[in-house]
Amino acid sequence: MLRLSLIPLLLASLCAFAQDPPYLTDPGWKPLLNGVDLKGWHAMDPSKPHEWVAARGIRFDRMYSPKALSFTGESGDRMINGKAGRTQNFVTDEKFGDIELYLEFMIPRGANSGVYLQGLYEIQILDSFGVADPTTGDCGAVYHEWVNGKAKGGSAPRVNAMRNAGEWQSYRIWFRAPRFDAAGKKVENARFLRVVFNGVMIQDNVEVPNPTRAHMPLVEAASNPLMIQGDHGPVAFRNIYWRPLGELPER
Repeated sequence: MLRLSLIPLLLASLCAFAQDPPYLTDPGWKPLLNGVDLKGWHAMDPSKPHEWVAARGIRFDRMYSPKALSFTGESGDRMINGKAGRTQNFVTDEKFGDIELYLEFMIPRGANSGVYLQGLYEIQILDSFGVADPTTGDCGAVYHEWVNGKAKGGSAPRVNAMRNAGEWQSYRIWFRAPRFDAAGKKVENARFLRVVFNGVMIQDNVEVPNPTRAHMPLVEAASNPLMIQGDHGPVAFRNIYWRPLGELPER
């Protein structure tokens, strides 16, 4: 008998392979990886070394090294957070306001990362495969704040759309930046208009009143850089594309 908790996973796999990714089919997308090196990115603390590298290929060994990723080449269209799988967070040189973002990531067993829009508002990356009732700490969540030693707010994904560790996964994110008046006072909070995970919509019109846990030391603004968490375990990325935010497609 098919377990009910596995149905979203099967649907995710079917949806994800229904069509090519949007940067191949829709206009206006721009890459954040140049296919050769990591120009356009820098460590969160530029005064200290980092271990992020561009790679030609990413390898996952489910039997012998289920908690690690390895890579081939030191030039290519993927990026990975080094041989140890734990280094500084990585930040784009470019700043963004309203944005549509598409990216693909891979993690091994037990790994943890995150994608921070404007360096402040996180969509969680975590090995949550098989979790029946995901929380604000699981993959696809709008991560929570951390106030007085406790989690506050956040938004759990509607369903668990995660594939197994060692497989490439995708996020497509529609993000609306906070709004400010002429005096610089915030008048509207940031908002994740939609998040699609492996072809399945998991977040819909989620307001983010404050930066989420472990954000960059930045103030909220109309534009800020994108940040990738690199200090919580092995993670690799490919096909990172963005374009200015437009109208949401029909569901």
